[in-house]
Amino acid sequence: MLQILGLQAMASSLGQFKKKQNPRIETTFKLPADIPVWPPGGGFATSIIDLGGGLLVSQISTFNKVWTTYEGGPNNLGATFFEPTGLSEGFFMLGCYCQPNNKPLHGWVLVGKDNSSTLNGALAKPVDYKLVWNTKSLKIKQDGQGYIWLPIAPEGYKPVGHVVTTSPEKPSLDKIRCVRSDLTDECTTCHSMKLWRTENKRFNVYDVRPIKRGIEAQGVSVGTFLAQSGGGTNSKALPISCLKNTKGSFSYMPNLSQIKAMIKAYSPYMYLHPMEEYLPSSVDWFFTNGAVLIEKRKGVIRESSIEPNGSNLPQGGSNDDDDVTYWLDLPLDETKRVSIKKGDLASSQAYVHVKPMLGGTFTDIVMWIFYPFNGGARAKVACTNIPLRTKGEHVGDWEHLTLRVSNFNGELWRVYFSQHSEGKWVDASELEFQNGNRPAAYSSLHGHALFPKPGLVMQGMRGLGVRNDAARSDAVMDMATWFEIVAAEYLGSQIREPPWLNYWMNWGPKEGPKGPKQKDMWKGDER
Repeated sequence: MLQILGLQAMASSLGQFKKKQNPRIETTFKLPADIPVWPPGGGFATSIIDLGGGLLVSQISTFNKVWTTYEGGPNNLGATFFEPTGLSEGFFMLGCYCQPNNKPLHGWVLVGKDNSSTLNGALAKPVDYKLVWNTKSLKIKQDGQGYIWLPIAPEGYKPVGHVVTTSPEKPSLDKIRCVRSDLTDECTTCHSMKLWRTENKRFNVYDVRPIKRGIEAQGVSVGTFLAQSGGGTNSKALPISCLKNTKGSFSYMPNLSQIKAMIKAYSPYMYLHPMEEYLPSSVDWFFTNGAVLIEKRKGVIRESSIEPNGSNLPQGGSNDDDDVTYWLDLPLDETKRVSIKKGDLASSQAYVHVKPMLGGTFTDIVMWIFYPFNGGARAKVACTNIPLRTKGEHVGDWEHLTLRVSNFNGELWRVYFSQHSEGKWVDASELEFQNGNRPAAYSSLHGHALFPKPGLVMQGMRGLGVRNDAARSDAVMDMATWFEIVAAEYLGSQIREPPWLNYWMNWGPKEGPKGPKQKDMWKGDER
């Protein structure tokens, strides 16, 4: 009997080890449907971007596996390190790629080509390598031994990535290229995207991104990683850099026809909860059906109806003037108040803001959804649900999704789901798709936070917190059909912003929410 139990335990252990050696990363993720053929015009989706200074870059998403570990990192499944393959003539690797093993292979790195005509070219070979870390002495499940090297750049150049090998011998100096310093930008680690670390936490692998990100920022992500032994990740001391778009042009951003084609191809279906009482509506519907502008001037309150496009709303400014305060509210008539709170799904629209991101190498398509009313929250204590009455209720609720699309080929890579005052990026490989490449989004009951999958998400710890219930129903918002492009600064006069977009005051009484243009992410990046 003991022998049988021993054999069973051994079989179980071998089975677990085998399972860890066949992680999800062994499969490669692709969008369910082919990337569309985009309307012609400009430099969008032409595979190569000129960053200026003689530096051309291309995005590579095909890889050769270099080394794998089956422990540590997300879900303790380890991570795999790759180098790009299939480079076009004249292009060189700028760094290797790393991804946790808990999801299918889906990533990219930039490769570079020196197109300069000066002695100090855009790219240069390293002069040496420094061994950052190796697994020789570690007792971990791994494919051979891993060695991570930092290129030592010649004077006037900087490394933007690492080289990974399975040999203690230094890589060839021709393996990678460093980048001229004026074509690089400061980068920082993304702690929410920690790729891998050893069990003792003495060695960490981080995703990195430009420290300055936004509409006007020049920093470009390379797609590489930072390998660091010991603690501390002070951005000023990081041994690698990001790239910089020194041209300052938007020639690789999509034109209006291409934007509309991307919206048709990638816009989500947003499902409302079966018990949802407070539906979205268009802003025009909200104004036309009785929403009012409240003006409080030196203690005197005046109520005004609002034009359908918000043309009589105060523009710009702030509520810092002690003598005058503005906000939007529901009408006093109780019947109208109840009706407006319910919203009107048939009139709802996704209000689209299109902006360059990561130095113009990506396009962010931000889709804003308006709800006339945000319902009260529910708490969960152990197995008991407790309505919080009016807690969380407010007039005017703005939520949004952001589609991040590569300007190299027009591929959807990630989607950001806003969740109250925070949110989360979700890789395309983790999305639920339907009708081709269109992701599903689920709006939580009453609070309208957005999630990539149905279910219960708790805000809190240890069985105590606020519920976010998301589920599919027949009430669905098709954002590819119901949308309006309200802003795309780089297109200039081609897009006319509606007046309500430049109303900077509160969209509800008391501490009501601000409109989309007053959010930090309007000009900046998501968290």
